[in-house]
Amino acid sequence: MNNRVPPNKRYQPTEYEHAANCATHALWIIPSLLGSSLLHFQSEDQWEQLSAWVYGAGLSSLFIISTLFHTVAWKKSHLRSVEHCFHMCDRMVIYFFIAASYAPWLNLRELGPWACHMRWLVWVMASFGTTYVFFFHERYKLMELICYTVMGVFPALVILSMSGLYELLMGGACYCLGMVFFKSDGIVPFAHAIWHMFVAMGAAIHYYAIWKYLYAQPANQMMQVVS
Repeated sequence: MNNRVPPNKRYQPTEYEHAANCATHALWIIPSLLGSSLLHFQSEDQWEQLSAWVYGAGLSSLFIISTLFHTVAWKKSHLRSVEHCFHMCDRMVIYFFIAASYAPWLNLRELGPWACHMRWLVWVMASFGTTYVFFFHERYKLMELICYTVMGVFPALVILSMSGLYELLMGGACYCLGMVFFKSDGIVPFAHAIWHMFVAMGAAIHYYAIWKYLYAQPANQMMQVVS
């Protein structure tokens, strides 16, 4: 572990930390693609297929972009402009991932007259977040963290009465606990890799909830009717 750096500078991982940062998200690329395909095959209509595609794209993109960025930061750090571009993409894809994670819940469940607006509002929030990264990347790190948190929590307010709430809370708790390590570079060894593992756990729990309550459940109900 290297020493902690001032807030306006980026922490420089050790060789082992670089490797861990790459591995902890590269490991989940194939599972995310397979999981996305499973939801697509279990879809019963075009709306479910679209939701599965959007969610799967967000899920797999998160791990792919993160792995590419950390690989470039490790092996091609001398290419500053390339590294900077991938770092921005790594931050932008988080907004896309959050919006995509809510797509199945917001698209496949009946919502109230006010709550239904969240279907497009979450994408407006993602667009604003992406624009913020483009213009203010790494300038106001605390504000960036607040934006991620607000976007992750606010859409959940309209689905508090749905089945799967427990899993949503558990996955959200993983993300929140992981943020402790996200801000601990130079304090805790392999802090960023640990953050990656919390992200993977949160994503896995949320995937399970989407599969169980939005895709597998209708199929199970149909089997019960037939039997």
